[in-house]
Amino acid sequence: MALTTAPERRTKSPLSAAAPAARPTGARMGTSGRTFGIVSAIVLTVFAIVWLIPSVFALKTSLSDNGTAALGANEILKTWNPTLHSYAALFQAGDIWNWYLASGVTSVVTAAMTVLFASMAAFALSRLKFRGQNAVFLLIILGIMIPSQVLIVPIFQELGAVNLLNTYWSVIFPQVPAVIAVFIFKQFFDGIPRELEEAARIDGAGLWKVYWSVIMPLSRPVIAAVIILTFVGVWNNLLLPLFVLSNPNLMTIPVGLATVQGSFGQRYADIQAGALLAALPLVILYLAFQRQIVEGITGSGLKG
Repeated sequence: MALTTAPERRTKSPLSAAAPAARPTGARMGTSGRTFGIVSAIVLTVFAIVWLIPSVFALKTSLSDNGTAALGANEILKTWNPTLHSYAALFQAGDIWNWYLASGVTSVVTAAMTVLFASMAAFALSRLKFRGQNAVFLLIILGIMIPSQVLIVPIFQELGAVNLLNTYWSVIFPQVPAVIAVFIFKQFFDGIPRELEEAARIDGAGLWKVYWSVIMPLSRPVIAAVIILTFVGVWNNLLLPLFVLSNPNLMTIPVGLATVQGSFGQRYADIQAGALLAALPLVILYLAFQRQIVEGITGSGLKG
């Protein structure tokens, strides 16, 4: 005779019976996620408006005449008679094309040399083993703590000793040793698997081959980020070109704007038009390469 067993009955303890039914985890996460998204959108919208208000006011000022701009913000906002006179005057009297050329040459060359030398230094610190390696890296990082203004006089004296004053090289060379670029490259190189380097070594590649053919092709996001950050920094640098350049044909955009302000006096519309023309290439550059900037910075270990 086959024995059959009665179906097992599940008994509930008083505690389990009294416990409330568990809510779906996905529903709670979905609600909190939507709330976070709404709050983030509101905060970003507020910050965007706060950022755009001065920009719109700057554009309005540049499209006003100098008489209206001299009367203050209230007159600028309530008067609507746009004119391009300030831009025309700047192109005619400010020699802005030479400023663009000088800023472009110094920024491009400095960015290229910074990527080359900073990546080579970072490769040595990340991939090679030598005595005092940690001390060298610490000294490089401590360079971030030294304000660039402190080094202006020594740099000026050194450039004068080698007859480089009043040349493009006097603006380029002091800005090539970028400590932050070395740090960004090293953080990125540390994250590249060493198995790729070992495979290249087995195939007979030397250090230079590993650096140039293995590490650098994998570092395109961080290379783009360093190029753009260096380009923007050199383009906006006022203090160094102001000290080492006196030839009007070699003046960069910031130095040229300083001379415009001195020659135009209180002509705020002309000054504001020059500032917008100086910032325009940087805005275009950032809009075109914003994804590379974000990928390079986050991939270098600076994302927190």
